[in-house]
Amino acid sequence: MNVDHEQARGSFLDGLDTFTTCVQTLSDLDLMAASRCTGWTAGDVVVHVHLGLQEMLLGLVTLTDENPDTDAASYWQAPLPTTDDDADELDGMWFVRLLGASYRRPSNAVRHMLPAVAGIRAAAARLAPGAVRFQGHVLSTGDFLATWAVELAVHHLDLGRELTLAPPG
Repeated sequence: MNVDHEQARGSFLDGLDTFTTCVQTLSDLDLMAASRCTGWTAGDVVVHVHLGLQEMLLGLVTLTDENPDTDAASYWQAPLPTTDDDADELDGMWFVRLLGASYRRPSNAVRHMLPAVAGIRAAAARLAPGAVRFQGHVLSTGDFLATWAVELAVHHLDLGRELTLAPPG
């Protein structure tokens, strides 16, 4: 599976705008509602997405001449690289939970994410077709952007366990 660069960029930017607009409309109490992610509030999902977008920005600026070894479909089956062999899923879940709890108000997590969103939007708009290094893999820029369009749609849905939200685009 290889996703066209321009089509993927459009889908990613639409998903980024939809997710961002959605979370900006949520009140502090809404952001404290349970999400579809075990142990997380909707605000914790925002924190997780923010962390992911920061990591994505590294991929956007790590261009390579290497041939892709992963596509938009196989990316989801590949194990994530780790810097801690003893860490498990609970460690990551707990880290996000603690980081989310460190904000004075849940809406501050949304405000903190906005500069990263602006930077990623600008970098994605300028990204030329090619390949990027990300999480130990090489993906075409189309496949990379497509994986992030999916990531944003999934996390948009994650927000809505206790909330009634418009669906992702």
